[in-house]
Amino acid sequence: MANAWKRVKPSSLHSSYKLFLIFPIIIILILFFLFFKTQTPNLTNSSFLQTLTLTPSFPIQPFDCFKCPQPSPVFANTVEGVRYPFLYSLADLGLPEKPHKNIVRMLKGKPFRKPDISVTIQETLERFRSQGRDGFVVDVGANVGMATFAASAMGFRVFAFEPVFENLQRICDGVFLNRVASLVTLFAAVASDRIGNITFHKLVGRLDNSAVSESGAKLAFKSNEGIALQVVSIPLDEVIPESERVLLLKIDVQGWEYHVLRGATRLLSRKASEAPYLIYEEDERLLQASNSSAKEIREFLGSVGYSHCTQHGTDAHCTKD
Repeated sequence: MANAWKRVKPSSLHSSYKLFLIFPIIIILILFFLFFKTQTPNLTNSSFLQTLTLTPSFPIQPFDCFKCPQPSPVFANTVEGVRYPFLYSLADLGLPEKPHKNIVRMLKGKPFRKPDISVTIQETLERFRSQGRDGFVVDVGANVGMATFAASAMGFRVFAFEPVFENLQRICDGVFLNRVASLVTLFAAVASDRIGNITFHKLVGRLDNSAVSESGAKLAFKSNEGIALQVVSIPLDEVIPESERVLLLKIDVQGWEYHVLRGATRLLSRKASEAPYLIYEEDERLLQASNSSAKEIREFLGSVGYSHCTQHGTDAHCTKD
């Protein structure tokens, strides 16, 4: 009889008692999690994202990164030497013939080489911030986002325009990697002086040289294969709300700058205290390939009040007095 009944040790009773207390708590936590999940917006839902970034109504829908096919491989890295760090993703790997220089840098354990435009954007915006000025940044010819992410890393909102699909994918990479979905609104379009469709030319292996003009696209890389495609064109005046202040307008479109500026006449005609600081590429060879010229651009800018322009390499910086 002594062995017929085995006394349960106190430690076992204590463990059972603890489990009895913990079990209801676990159930409550699960129910709370399920309730919270149903009440919280899905951050991967594009409609929710648009409520964060798109208050005005646009004549064209912004590019939806969440519906965009994911590129593969993703090759991204931090950028060297910028005051406000960010990442961007390459669109052209240059393989197998001529690997992109940043691939070599990454294999050596170095960050991506600093793009000049990124430094220019951050220095300009930092100067404006010190003056207490705020507003949008508009990036026309965004490529893979070197200017867009330089600005959004500082907390500035950006409207970015880019027609090349491979570049759009890489901008989406940067939106996710830099966590700036609430700051960047992306348009898959050519900024121009009219609404419609336009023939656009991209180069295989050199997407940073894509252009409206076929000769402009192949000016520096004549041996690369060119591909013509139809893309949407839209004037900036049709997209940018008149109620929004644009602090900085950057344009780099391989010779199509004059048409972009013409399509932003209302924006550029704002009074000096509200007109954007303007940075645009002024390469005479590219401009001539698109049947325009630096002289024509300067005359137009003078007509809307931009009387002061300075040259910085192939870029012009213009302001109103």
